[in-house]
Amino acid sequence: MAQKIKIGDIDVQIPSFDFKKFGGLIPLIIIVIFALNAFYTVDANENGVVLRLGKYSHTTMPGLHFKIPVIDKVYTIKVDYQYKMEFGFRTLKAGVRTEYSKRNYNTESWMLTGDLNIAEVHWIVQFKIKDAANYLFNVRDVENTIKDVSEATLRLMIGDRSFTEVLQVERRNIADAAKIHMQEILDKYQAGISIKMVQLQGVLPPDPVADSFNEVIRAEQEEETLVNEANQAFNKEIYRAEGEAKKLINEAKGFAIERINTAEGDATAFKLLLKEYNKAPQITRDRYFIETMNIVLGNAPNKVIVDTRLENFLPMMNLKNQEKK
Repeated sequence: MAQKIKIGDIDVQIPSFDFKKFGGLIPLIIIVIFALNAFYTVDANENGVVLRLGKYSHTTMPGLHFKIPVIDKVYTIKVDYQYKMEFGFRTLKAGVRTEYSKRNYNTESWMLTGDLNIAEVHWIVQFKIKDAANYLFNVRDVENTIKDVSEATLRLMIGDRSFTEVLQVERRNIADAAKIHMQEILDKYQAGISIKMVQLQGVLPPDPVADSFNEVIRAEQEEETLVNEANQAFNKEIYRAEGEAKKLINEAKGFAIERINTAEGDATAFKLLLKEYNKAPQITRDRYFIETMNIVLGNAPNKVIVDTRLENFLPMMNLKNQEKK
């Protein structure tokens, strides 16, 4: 039977409901709701952290799992996803034309170098969650903790080096050392974080002194260019002079060897002649005399042969023919 309830001047009818007719369905409905809430799925790149009555119970891997409704609560954490944090800049839209935030991040990007200069450093940190339970419960705010650890580490690394080293030769070493140092600190905190990469994006002088710094860099580059040109000219002349000196030395050595060989050859020939001369000295002397006289008298047009024993001899010469000549 419907019941009537009077509210002011209006009568409201409330239909009656017989709970006895549906008493058998209520346990079935409770069982269905219990079954639907008793199973949960963990995706392939996630881990499930199970809390039982608010206390950590266990961690589940990807797949279908059972939990106790109302008593158990499950948090799914992406453990295979690589997160990225940017320092000194922010990317608004990545793509072919990447858009960056125009806000000023000098408080985190300006750092003091070892030679007391200020460098504006932009860097990124990439990390993964390696332990879902530690990530959830050991550190209150993991992202801010990573941010603070990263800034402190980079300031430590930058402060141990000069501005020139940070700008040029030590960039890779700074990134590698920062990664190791950050990982050690986060492991002490048991934050469940694995640092995958620390990369310096840019190291620049601050905007207020950028023009002056660029002028200094240009002057240093011009100085280096002039020094290189001078060294090149110096080396060119040195190599040329050394080449000429080596050439003269080699020519002198060759001339000395030639003279020595010639002298040795002449000495050997003289020894051979002396050996033959000693076999018949008179015949050799006569042959040399005849050959020498042949050379001397061969150039004289008129010859008079006189006996050495003849006395008071007036040579009769053809004076007329001599006058004609």
